[in-house]
Amino acid sequence: MAQLLYRLGRFAFRRRRLVALFWVVLLGAAGTGAALTPGSTSSSITMPGTEAQEAFDLLEERFPGMSADGATARVVIKVPDGERVDDPANAAVVTDVVTELTAGSERVAAVANPFETGAIGPNGDIAYIQVNYTVKGIELEDTDREALLAAADLGREAGLTVEVGGDALFQEIGGFTAEIIGVMLAAMVLVITLGSLIAAGLPLLTALIGVGIAVSVITVLATPLEFDSTTPVLAVMLGLAVGIDYALFIVSRYRAELAGTPDREEAAGRAVGTAGSAVVFAGLTVVIALAGLVVVNIPLLTKMGLAAAGAVIVAVLIAVTMAPALFGFAGSRVLPRRERLAGRAGVAAGDTGAAPTEPSAGPPGTVAKPNHGTRWAHLVLRRPVLVLITAVVGLGVLAVPAASLELGMPDEGSHSPESTQRKAYDLLAEGFGPGFNGPLMVVVDTGDSADPQGEADAVFATVSGTEGVVAAVPPMFNEAGDTAMMTVIPAFRPSSTETEDLVTAIRAQTGDHVLVTGLTAMGIDMSRKLSDAMVPYLALVVGLAFLLLVLVFRSLLVPLKAAAGFLLSVLAALGAVVAVFQWGWGAELLGVEVTGPIMSMMPIFLIGVVFGLAMDYEVFLVTRMREAYVHGESPREAVVTGFRYGARVVTAAAVIMISVFAGFIGSSEAMIKTIGFGLAVAVLLDAFVVRMAIVPAVLALIGRSAWWLPAWLDRILPNVDVEGERLNRSAPAPGSAGGESAPGSAEPAEPEESAGEPARV
Repeated sequence: MAQLLYRLGRFAFRRRRLVALFWVVLLGAAGTGAALTPGSTSSSITMPGTEAQEAFDLLEERFPGMSADGATARVVIKVPDGERVDDPANAAVVTDVVTELTAGSERVAAVANPFETGAIGPNGDIAYIQVNYTVKGIELEDTDREALLAAADLGREAGLTVEVGGDALFQEIGGFTAEIIGVMLAAMVLVITLGSLIAAGLPLLTALIGVGIAVSVITVLATPLEFDSTTPVLAVMLGLAVGIDYALFIVSRYRAELAGTPDREEAAGRAVGTAGSAVVFAGLTVVIALAGLVVVNIPLLTKMGLAAAGAVIVAVLIAVTMAPALFGFAGSRVLPRRERLAGRAGVAAGDTGAAPTEPSAGPPGTVAKPNHGTRWAHLVLRRPVLVLITAVVGLGVLAVPAASLELGMPDEGSHSPESTQRKAYDLLAEGFGPGFNGPLMVVVDTGDSADPQGEADAVFATVSGTEGVVAAVPPMFNEAGDTAMMTVIPAFRPSSTETEDLVTAIRAQTGDHVLVTGLTAMGIDMSRKLSDAMVPYLALVVGLAFLLLVLVFRSLLVPLKAAAGFLLSVLAALGAVVAVFQWGWGAELLGVEVTGPIMSMMPIFLIGVVFGLAMDYEVFLVTRMREAYVHGESPREAVVTGFRYGARVVTAAAVIMISVFAGFIGSSEAMIKTIGFGLAVAVLLDAFVVRMAIVPAVLALIGRSAWWLPAWLDRILPNVDVEGERLNRSAPAPGSAGGESAPGSAEPAEPEESAGEPARV
């Protein structure tokens, strides 16, 4: 691996114009395709293999004219105190609103007049108008939504309170505020860490190009593959975070390699061969974790995972090719100005905490002055038991709230209290009861029944008499007479455990020919499906990643330690999510206006992403320790060396990733806000508690056993040489093919594009 990437790095450096042109052309082509694609994302969620989805599919088949997947809107009207909706003056206004809604859009399938459907509350002061559309909410035009809101304004002008809910108001997540905040914070960290605007700009440039390509491709595929509106946002979030981090590791290693050779092409090759190997394997762990979401068998989650995995793959490819190409353009300007002027490029290794000069993991005596990483490692090694106990107990305390995790599907009750959707939600609960916002739909397949009407009536009687049912609409048959549908109103709010118990009770009391669906039922089925998939998902992802880490570290205990540390950090992160978004602790500080159950898909997605990112820092930090160990250092010396040359860069990478994720906490989309917060907390805990404290403490306690691998397993496992040991054994002499002048000179001469082939290793 190291030799292959070494040659790739030298090729990219030498043919930098060709490599840069390739990525720029690819970005332009993808961007053009995205601009010309009249694509849109999907707002629908399907869950194959669940009763709720089976019922929905049956409705689509047996009631083709009802547009079961079409957008809906509820225009909720409340009259002033002391008046009734059916008062002549108020009734006239309601009729005008109905007329306006009917004529407002050609995509309106039906408008239900509340005086004809009886959609008036028991107190007579609240009514609602049901609007059904022929297309999905995402397919509605702005003119359709404007007509809907204009009809509501007509009622407001007459002195009535009118609010609008429903997925007809669905709008894609827009704006770049979160991305801009994340990039700005990352830029500040890069400048402080690298001490050079040019060096800081390289990771940002490569990450932005990678994100641009990935998001453009996702945009082109959004319509045919029915991507959710959160999919491109998550791709941006992960693409930026890992893209900047991966390039940062290679830039840091390149600056360090310049201290050992005046040949900039050789330094670029070595940087990609060593740090690039860690980047490739770290990226693979993230891709495995994200692609593993396929086993959950929820198409929306699968697409989100695969799209994000694609963004990570692009980030890896950009880092190992575009970064060395940019080294050639940047010249010695990748170093801080004082080092260029002084001609002392060797300072880079000590200043950045990157790789040692030469060999890659030289003895501790090669560094005269201990840095912060060295001092921290010595501190942990002096008190490993105390550090380990403190870290584990601290994470355990943070994880306690995770035991109270409640899952559910978001509804309009999770919107901002100032939004018209939330106000409509509250008015419906006030006028018709809390369960009215989450009606259940019971579907009866009477195709094999000798008495379809009697069968449907019997089911209706059973459902109506179930405890927790406030009202039920009598069964309505399709034209073929083989399927009946009835609406059931629970007595409780949609996200309550009582409503979940009611769904379970209805299903238990009816036969296999009776199906229960609706938003609440789908949320229940999704939670159960995710719970059932959790064990196989973790087994697949952790198992594959374990094998990958065994290859990288040639050890059994180090991968086991990595997995255990991941469990601690992810449980603590979930605990923080519950405390803020469910319990409301510090919610105001983060702009969380509504607390309640966590979206069902969020935990498993968080687990997948956090696992991949946790293994990133494990690979980057422990690889340096392994590198020192294989070059003859004792286990404790290897820990110190790993921290001396990796702690500062890993710290900077973690701060950058936290900054990018934290930027998304300001999103108006609850799912994005929650994931941004959860990932930021998880990276914070994993990087600074697990990897910086637990890892060195455990390695100090187990000593040489950490690097033990059975002889028989060592023989059959391929040697991927992440440490670049073969590069050190066959290093070409400085100034060989493609050699450059020393970076400390006045201005290095640019090599010709026709420079010779890279040295063979």
